[in-house]
Amino acid sequence: MVKGKTLDDQQALLKEERRRQILACLQRYGTVRSADLSAQFGVSIDTIRRDLSDLTEAGTLQRVHGGALPRTPTSPVFSVRRAEAPRAKEALAQMTAQLIRPGHVLILDAGTTCLAVAQALPLELAATVITNSPPVAMALVNHQQIDVHLLGGRLYRDGVAAIGAATILALQAIHADICILGIAGLHPDAGITVLDLEEMYVKRAMIACAADVVAVATADKLGTAVNYAVAPLSALTHLVTERSVPDEALAPYRALGLSIVRA
Repeated sequence: MVKGKTLDDQQALLKEERRRQILACLQRYGTVRSADLSAQFGVSIDTIRRDLSDLTEAGTLQRVHGGALPRTPTSPVFSVRRAEAPRAKEALAQMTAQLIRPGHVLILDAGTTCLAVAQALPLELAATVITNSPPVAMALVNHQQIDVHLLGGRLYRDGVAAIGAATILALQAIHADICILGIAGLHPDAGITVLDLEEMYVKRAMIACAADVVAVATADKLGTAVNYAVAPLSALTHLVTERSVPDEALAPYRALGLSIVRA
């Protein structure tokens, strides 16, 4: 026993150090497995599960079956997200806007990055935009050549978006050329993930009715996950992300056939 420390004190220090090392492993490898951690630290699987559960509650990782993944830093609150990385979102939006062609029927998802895409669309663009986002619709008021359709549904206040059965039913009648998808997390194993259950179902419907599906993600969203899985990465056709993301981090996305666009 360390002088001046009780057994409980020492156990608490060991737990704290183990959890610090778990987070370090997660940062280094992008994923951890409970069985590997159990062997590495010489503790039971149940102990590791408690560690991962507590770290998930603390918001520092996302527990998944058999282990854990990095958790996205994204806030569920629209007003908070608007203040995050505005310059990066503007650059991504400008690049994403180049994927939209005259005459396209475009599904433009809710979220602050998708709002930036709406603001980046040329005033002279002639297209149809279908959105579940009131802020996106308002951003297109002065785009006289864009026919804007605002989907109905229940208001998801955190995301300032329409969700629910009415939203999904409307989407099922659409065959869009392209969908610009807002995401919370994107991970090679966990796929596309979001923070809200009903939002997940709406995004699934958006993916199902579009020929091309574009995920627009700042660098901090790549390699992360949250609670609700929308679809595997194979559901995407394009990923627009920041130029600063290293090639090795993008390799798993390229391996799945995604067209990578960097801004």
